[in-house]
Amino acid sequence: MELKRVVVTGLGAISPLGNDVASTWENAKAGVSAAGPITHFDASLFRTKFACEVKNFNPEEHFDRKKARQLDLYAQYAMVAAAQAVNDANLENGPEGAVDKNRVGVIVAAGIGGLHTFEEEAGYYALNADKGPKYNPFFIPKMIADIASGHISMEYGYHGPNYGVVSACASSNNAIIDAFNLIRLGKADIMITGGAEAAIFPAGVGGFNAMHALSTRNESPQTASRPFSKSRDGFVMGEGSAVLVLEELEHALARGAKIYCEVAGGGLSADAHHLTATHPEGLGAILAMRSALDDAGMQPADIDYINVHGTSTPVGDISEVKAIKEVFGQDAYKLNISSTKSMTGHLLGATGALEALFSIKAVQEDIVPPTINHDPEDVDEEIDYNLNFTFDKAQKRTVRAALSNSFGFGGHNATVIVKKFSK
Repeated sequence: MELKRVVVTGLGAISPLGNDVASTWENAKAGVSAAGPITHFDASLFRTKFACEVKNFNPEEHFDRKKARQLDLYAQYAMVAAAQAVNDANLENGPEGAVDKNRVGVIVAAGIGGLHTFEEEAGYYALNADKGPKYNPFFIPKMIADIASGHISMEYGYHGPNYGVVSACASSNNAIIDAFNLIRLGKADIMITGGAEAAIFPAGVGGFNAMHALSTRNESPQTASRPFSKSRDGFVMGEGSAVLVLEELEHALARGAKIYCEVAGGGLSADAHHLTATHPEGLGAILAMRSALDDAGMQPADIDYINVHGTSTPVGDISEVKAIKEVFGQDAYKLNISSTKSMTGHLLGATGALEALFSIKAVQEDIVPPTINHDPEDVDEEIDYNLNFTFDKAQKRTVRAALSNSFGFGGHNATVIVKKFSK
């Protein structure tokens, strides 16, 4: 069976750097840090008091009041990003019959889902347990991690494959790979895919604090996410959504869609090592990257940019660098590498989709966004600084293809490769 080619025809984003793709990408290129004091709740008693929040988001600008009450914040983000992507791809306003809605699917991932809804309902019960259970009828539909996909399909009447993916912080890369495979196997013409997360609430921050996973650099939030620096002390939590429209090439050409790039391949693996820590030698990352390259029919020398998982954790950054050097050999020194989490924070289940978007824009515009917050005196002897980590400033270069890594608790690894489109 000959596999179909898959291209990207639409993008949408609600992120800590901006409430659309244009502002998100411009701020990423400019090296803007989105970190600041938490405003979603009073974090004064928490070990970590800052995060990378979405700014100036008003649900009532996008939904009527009744609809907004039925959606957890993570699903609101997903629906707004999806609306941007659908509009960008011109799926709803094109010629009649150009899009068969029975062959348009939705896979939007979340690592956690409606955590705020769960927290509110659990807290209410704890305070009122003596009165017996009394839960909001929207509790379950607001909380579950697949519901964003369901809402998006209902909004537009898309009857194709529809589900959510949960693999912690690899979730949205998993979603993109699933969507890619469904199209190239002929199961759908178009897939709306990506991820969404909104966990900057007491349970999310408190839970990650209990694991000592978050940075506690409260005196300088904007510089707290510092991948590959010796003094890194944990990740900075982010939130938001990024959504891509993937489309079968001939279908996209037939309806005159604009094409950002081609999806070349995807790779999946498991560390099978530890509940939360990556394999110290990057074993799972090596397997995922090699699998993605093989799936794409590409060699390491074909890749010009890697958007790394790069969470600014002591163990994770080292193991990913080891994996890159193992997979790419001497070609590793010809790459640009960057961690955009230094600017956006870590969007958990949405992080892969946002970083795929950055990779797509890098391929489209031939510019690599930076890794910010690195002090050249703050060096880690276990990291090879002969690699080009794109510190401080974006760099112009031809980006023929970009590889994006996402790794999740449980040992989940997912790698996506995108490349310039040519007929």
